[in-house]
Amino acid sequence: MSTVISADGTTIGYTRTGSGPSLVLVDGAFCYREFGPSKELAGILSKDFTVYAYDRRGRGESDGTRPSTPQREIEDLAAVVKEAGGEAFVLGLSSGAVLGLEAAANGVPITRLAMYEAPMIVDDTRDPAPADFEQRMRGLVEKGNHGAAVKAFMRFVEMPAFMVAIFPLMPPWKKLKAVAPTLPNDLALFSAGLQSGNPLPAGRWDAVTAPTLVMGGGKSPTWMKNGVHATALAIPGAVEEELPGQTHMVKAAVLAPAVTAFFKK
Repeated sequence: MSTVISADGTTIGYTRTGSGPSLVLVDGAFCYREFGPSKELAGILSKDFTVYAYDRRGRGESDGTRPSTPQREIEDLAAVVKEAGGEAFVLGLSSGAVLGLEAAANGVPITRLAMYEAPMIVDDTRDPAPADFEQRMRGLVEKGNHGAAVKAFMRFVEMPAFMVAIFPLMPPWKKLKAVAPTLPNDLALFSAGLQSGNPLPAGRWDAVTAPTLVMGGGKSPTWMKNGVHATALAIPGAVEEELPGQTHMVKAAVLAPAVTAFFKK
């Protein structure tokens, strides 16, 4: 493992593999280098790129310096991009896709951006996020109710009730509870009405100049597909692509070729 220091002094852990143009992976909620899709993705993508997989703050081997805000997370990504040579391709998944998009809009030197299923809620095809959801989640975390925070998030992402009930008996439960304090950080990325059930804010990402690929899964629910489409329309010049047979838990073997083709254009 290597480390880089973010603007506020937070130590961010990362792993570098492969050779070629720099590519930074940005994980979604709960995930980090040793837990989630990054490891398998890095293994495939490192055949064509120098891949930087990093732990978002508060996860894995990165410090959890507070206060943690979207701006701090943008600075963390900027520090990794700087370490990667001053500019890089970025692939973001789920909330990590929103983080990558916000970083591009805030001037982080992202040369091309690929996004997979940023979970925008833009209409009435599912319930919106409760207005106080981030606040309630922070309250659970501050009280040390990490298990309750994990369950609340699982219910929000529409995990079946029986799965929520039995998950504490499953091996990943301890890892999920360990990163529960970072869940409010993910929710904060959507605080500007991105999961309100309303159209995305007009002009929010007009400053994005990086060519952008917005991807979604062919088997994902209607609300997710609608959010992916709305996101593509909201980013200047963005290209939309649906990956047949995929859900939010996209397979690395399917995602990696689509990303590689886009980054090699």
